[in-house]
Amino acid sequence: MSSTPRAPRRRAFVRPLAVVCTAAVAAGALSACGTPGGAPAKAAPTDGAVSTAIPTEKVTLSILTSDESPTTKALTDAFVKKHPNVTIDYRFTAYDSYNTSLGLALNSANAPDLALLNLLGNTAKAGQIRPLDPYAKAYGWDKTVSASQLDQWRSQGNQLGAGKLWAAPAGFSLVGVYYNKEIASKLGISGPPKTLDEFEKQVAKAKAAGQLPIQVSNLDGHSSFIFQALVNQFQKLSDSTAWAFNNPGFTVESNAGTKAAQKLADWAKKGYLPEGANGVDNAGATAAFTKGQGLFLFDGNWDAGVVDKAMPKGAGFFTLPGTTPDAQAAGVGTSLAYAISTKAKNPDLAAAFLNFLTTPEAGQIQLDNGFMPVSQDPSIKAAEGSVRADFVAAWKKVGESNGLTPYFNNATPTMNDVLTSQGQQLIAGKTSAAAYLKAVQAEWTKGQK
Repeated sequence: MSSTPRAPRRRAFVRPLAVVCTAAVAAGALSACGTPGGAPAKAAPTDGAVSTAIPTEKVTLSILTSDESPTTKALTDAFVKKHPNVTIDYRFTAYDSYNTSLGLALNSANAPDLALLNLLGNTAKAGQIRPLDPYAKAYGWDKTVSASQLDQWRSQGNQLGAGKLWAAPAGFSLVGVYYNKEIASKLGISGPPKTLDEFEKQVAKAKAAGQLPIQVSNLDGHSSFIFQALVNQFQKLSDSTAWAFNNPGFTVESNAGTKAAQKLADWAKKGYLPEGANGVDNAGATAAFTKGQGLFLFDGNWDAGVVDKAMPKGAGFFTLPGTTPDAQAAGVGTSLAYAISTKAKNPDLAAAFLNFLTTPEAGQIQLDNGFMPVSQDPSIKAAEGSVRADFVAAWKKVGESNGLTPYFNNATPTMNDVLTSQGQQLIAGKTSAAAYLKAVQAEWTKGQK
């Protein structure tokens, strides 16, 4: 994740790329393939003794990042407050050049202890970062962090989502559905729908009453949020995750994909989406929603602060429900994550900081700075009645169900462009659901080469 948790089209969708390299650009994010600046670092040990002890003498922890939000700085300040003998050497590189310079930094004699990963690139294959499994076992991260959240930073050969753990999350994004409580009340809707069928009935009710049912920004390609949320309800979430990771053997030209694409096309045809959605960006759609234009808004947590400020206690949030009330809670999102350099001078201290990121204290900091927390501890709270409070509740359900799926938009370096252009044609009625899926799957297949 680059900088603040904004709409993925503007901040670039972030996916931990497989060790297969590419020179293409994904929504502005360059792959970190290649290791400029010398020979690759020696491969890090995959096992062996690690320590959870934090030094008591004066020590420096170096962190390389492109995160421009207050999040990492606030987290490091809190860590230092607990351990005043620790000094943070905070090294910032602008996002535009961060990924291309990362290999050089990791290979240098002055390599950082921790480095932000916007994507795995070939950092693991080149031996530039350490596998974190020994630390995960020592600290018991499997008990504090949802498996679906950690698995986004695992790789095994060319397969993502399984194998060794290479980075640890420092905060997440979550995509779902905002709703306008005032409009809902006027329509006789008492709260979020419990099933997809109930959601569609609420949408139809809004349309019949002359209200815009669903607000969405499709200049940014956010119809893909709707498509993926629907796909997640029609197939196993593990299949959605595997497709998002571009792992071999999966296709979106499936029964689930067909049902989702056709439903998106039908909703557009019925007038459930804004007529000019293809020309509206994320900021514009969010502003329109806060002004009462739309019962629902498909969007992520990066706009929760904006919505709370404009609609104090007037908006809510939920993740799209399944076909039955007891369906697995599913969400779409990814994380800001840090890896330990193979050349780290203080790997155990670096791991201690990563472990701190899983604590309730760090979780509150993450939430307050616009990210979803790593910890699921119930002590992490937002203001009662706020949309952020609903995000916390939804995030807890997604975490407990291991229901987080990575962005489809990151399946290949140019998938975001394809989903955006094809989504614009689909809701404009200029292409069919079948043609939409064919184009998307053709782009996915290119990523296999």
